Amino acid sequence: MKLLIVIVALLTTAVAAALDVNITSDLESLEVIHNGKKVLIERVQDSENTVNPVYARTSRRCPPFCIQPATIADGVDTVAELEILDYLGKISTGDDSLLVIDSRTPDWLKNGTIPGSVNIPWTQLNPQSGADPFEIADILENKFGARSQEGLWDFSSAKTLILFCNGIWCGQSPSNIRTLLRFGYPPGKLKWYRGGMQNWENLGLSTVK
Repeated sequence: MKLLIVIVALLTTAVAAALDVNITSDLESLEVIHNGKKVLIERVQDSENTVNPVYARTSRRCPPFCIQPATIADGVDTVAELEILDYLGKISTGDDSLLVIDSRTPDWLKNGTIPGSVNIPWTQLNPQSGADPFEIADILENKFGARSQEGLWDFSSAKTLILFCNGIWCGQSPSNIRTLLRFGYPPGKLKWYRGGMQNWENLGLSTVK
């Protein structure tokens, strides 16, 4: 009888702990590593929750806040939230061939970012915006895994980069992608999350600051 009571109690606890708002029918949440700490990505459980006011504005001055195309460049795949979660899951289980990059400048980053991403502002890679050539080389070699050989870049062992910024009206990740393509980064190793933070927040997915 006591065993039956324990089993019933455990089942009741499991049911009570189940989320009402899953990510997909098969995925309740995802644990990732952000800045060396475990972070749980899940959706806001309050069904009355509304979008973060930071991303509620529908009309920003264009330029610079112009609507971006669905395809940023030939060979660069455009991805969405489930693909981002898949990449983050792989990274958190030890896949070091991938890197999810928040391309925004610090003034935007303070509003929150996707757990498991790293911040590399578009200004740090763009020479036209004053980026230092030595800093650019350091990022390409030590963060992306490219190799410098006699003044040329070898990207054969470079990471696959998944870049995002604020959303379909934001040009910061497109700038990073176009700059990397000019450096010779293979388009097949670049992915673009076009929806960015606006779509991420619209879906009630976890963020970190």
